[in-house]
Amino acid sequence: MSGEKNLAKLIASMTPVLTENEYVFATLETYDFEQVLLLNPISTFQEKEGLTVILTKEKADEFNISYSGVFKCITLNVHSSLDAVGLTAAVATKLTQSNISANVIAAYYHDHVFIALKDAEQALADLNALTQQGIAD
Repeated sequence: MSGEKNLAKLIASMTPVLTENEYVFATLETYDFEQVLLLNPISTFQEKEGLTVILTKEKADEFNISYSGVFKCITLNVHSSLDAVGLTAAVATKLTQSNISANVIAAYYHDHVFIALKDAEQALADLNALTQQGIAD
């Protein structure tokens, strides 16, 4: 498995980047493949209640898809291994100190943290501070 596993190295070298897009989480109880393609989600996950999609707010509004919150995405630009232990916990712990909820998705190369729109700038500052502090906290 590729990617870094050492937690201290991961934290010290992660470069959090806040995306420009606004995202929403929605669920499609019934759908077809063509509909999903038109939505162009950045992620999907099949749950028993329906297909969860993460897509731009713009696409959700265009297709009149219901959602309850708007999020920004912070990508942790470090190639973390899927076997790495502690990165998600360290990020969540840091954001908890500012009372910020984090919805983390681990992809093959990077972790992506979805933060409520109102908290995005503070979360970015907190994660940048974490890289400076390391795991000493």
